[in-house]
Amino acid sequence: MSSALTDLFVHPIVQAPMAGGVSVPQLAGAVAEAGGLGFLAAGYKTADGMYQEIKQLRGITGRPFGVNLFMPQPEYADPAAVEVYAHQLAGEVTWYDTELGDPDSGRDDGYDAKLAVLLDNPVPVVSFHFGVPTSDVLDSLRRAGTFTLVTATTADEALAVQRAGADAVIVQGVEAGGHQGTHRDNPEADGSAVGLLSLLAQVRETVDLPLVAAGGIMRGSQIAAVLAAGASAAQLGTAFLATPESGAQALHKQALTNPLFVRTELTRAFSGRPARGLVNRFLREHGPYAPAAYPEVHHLTSPLRKKAAASGDAQGMALWAGQGHRMARELPAGELVAVLAEEIAAARAVLLEGGEAA
Repeated sequence: MSSALTDLFVHPIVQAPMAGGVSVPQLAGAVAEAGGLGFLAAGYKTADGMYQEIKQLRGITGRPFGVNLFMPQPEYADPAAVEVYAHQLAGEVTWYDTELGDPDSGRDDGYDAKLAVLLDNPVPVVSFHFGVPTSDVLDSLRRAGTFTLVTATTADEALAVQRAGADAVIVQGVEAGGHQGTHRDNPEADGSAVGLLSLLAQVRETVDLPLVAAGGIMRGSQIAAVLAAGASAAQLGTAFLATPESGAQALHKQALTNPLFVRTELTRAFSGRPARGLVNRFLREHGPYAPAAYPEVHHLTSPLRKKAAASGDAQGMALWAGQGHRMARELPAGELVAVLAEEIAAARAVLLEGGEAA
């Protein structure tokens, strides 16, 4: 099964599916053409929007690629807490001269419709975030010829992925930018997430599936390190966010290395679920008070984030980024894959020389 995963790419480099318009067909296609595994993000898109991007990507590359789906979310948010947060955002409404979004705009992200498209028009790889699909779903995708991956943030979650019948686990450390792919959002667990290398070791001792390591990886030497620790590949998001093919807004790309943004933090401020982003005004002012309410808070703040971006105000945007954001390189995506591959080879050579010397 590990070979089934590694057969998908020349280099053990997976471009993370970044929702919100970042992981566009041009980015996924450039990564795939360079020998990595490119990914489209179906999150926050309609089923037809996802299908159109798949068709566009197939026109760019004939190499394997993946599509990422968000799992439907259970109803556990406290409506009163969401209402209180909405009142707290009143100043933002005035500042950006817009209204808040409807927190009840939908919980399933069109999951069933997207699955239907992917079963009718199979793609090489499908990954899942925010939970584990049923065994029936995973079996159906396998019969369609699709390789399946599911994100896990703990060893127990990885075990659930294996029991459900997925083909591989994406092991996501706390360093990762964007949303943590926890299977259940438990506020009591905030602050308990584990770093990638420790988590990778725990998961490797718990499951027999191939592992894809994710979280703060920006250099080929780091990829070599997670490969040595038992991963079959590494998934990079922030590293590809700064590329010209990325659909990220210019303000977001510039913020990665802007000295105004010196650190990242996990926050619920923008979506109601823990997600790592650059610390800006909105995160500082509202993060401590945001409830555990996803996707309600995501829908609520959506107009504010869009208006902030349209007005060129990075202080009101969700600037998702991993802990290694200052190491971002503004290289074309294909060139970045090539550079990372060279760095992997160089790091492995050093390890080999050290082993021979010993």
